[in-house]
Amino acid sequence: MGEPDSRAADAGALSPEAVDVYGRVTRHEHIDPERDARALADLAEWGLVSTDPRLPHLPIALDPQEAGRRRLDDELRRMAAKAELAARIPQITDELSLHFERAKWRSGRGSEFLGEPELVDARIEQAVGRARAELLTAQPCGPRTEAQLAAVEERDRAALARGVHIRSLYLDTTRDDAVTRAYVSAMTGRGAQFRTQVTQFQRCVVIDRRQAFISDHVVNSAPGDASWHVRDRAVVAFIAEVFEECWRRADPWNGDPHSGAPRSAGSGGTRTTLLQREILRDMARGIEQRLTAQRLGIGLRSLSKEVQTLRELFGASTLQELTYQWALSDERLIDDRPPHHGQATA
Repeated sequence: MGEPDSRAADAGALSPEAVDVYGRVTRHEHIDPERDARALADLAEWGLVSTDPRLPHLPIALDPQEAGRRRLDDELRRMAAKAELAARIPQITDELSLHFERAKWRSGRGSEFLGEPELVDARIEQAVGRARAELLTAQPCGPRTEAQLAAVEERDRAALARGVHIRSLYLDTTRDDAVTRAYVSAMTGRGAQFRTQVTQFQRCVVIDRRQAFISDHVVNSAPGDASWHVRDRAVVAFIAEVFEECWRRADPWNGDPHSGAPRSAGSGGTRTTLLQREILRDMARGIEQRLTAQRLGIGLRSLSKEVQTLRELFGASTLQELTYQWALSDERLIDDRPPHHGQATA
């Protein structure tokens, strides 16, 4: 007899030794319970022999056909169970994948995905409640309700009382909302600063330049209010600089109503907006309007309208004359750079 097939043995087939012992049992030959113990165990598992504990050297051979049918029934049941498990594997992996994907979203200690609006609000409230130096907020989603602003006002008043410097950025259309105007007016009187921007910007909340909350752009199936809580210092610093870029070209707002009337040269005080000064500075440097519009995040048409307004404001008939008038203007000396985040803001 050749070498036993290991694959057959692995599949549960009888070993040649067990087959040999079974033949000896049927012939009533001598069986050594110790030497043949393994073969006897295999035969007993198959149901091919029965052994009286009092007479271990005299096992009794059983019908192999009956034993085979029982063995086949057992194997079929095991195969059916395995087939059922195999059929459930895709469902199981789908369920587990949800947990795995959420673990990936959290990306360790650097950022955490917050899918529920209530969780986002609670986490922001907790972070702002611990702010010690600075709070930056960019709110491009339009006016909030009176109840929402009342809750924010209470939170921000407490932060201001702790010496936290607050700067908030809104869309220019928010100036038309009476509730927001009242809130901004009240908070400006307490030291908070507000500005508005005509063009769209990204929503964010930055606390002490150590943590930030930003809108979700990763989980496509997430609700619109889903956010990421970011703690990575490098990423938070980048988010803060994006805010500063928007802040630098936005217009100050102390709660006054929106006015579409252009400021005239004879109105006194500063005549140009931050955005207009950025355009004029680029013109003085000879930078193409296309590049200026790209840097400022506005369209060429919007930039052209601003340039036309500036020509009327300075009484310039050409771009060259406008550039010349700007060079002579005291507003060219206005420093629009944001204060260092470690210093107090006016």
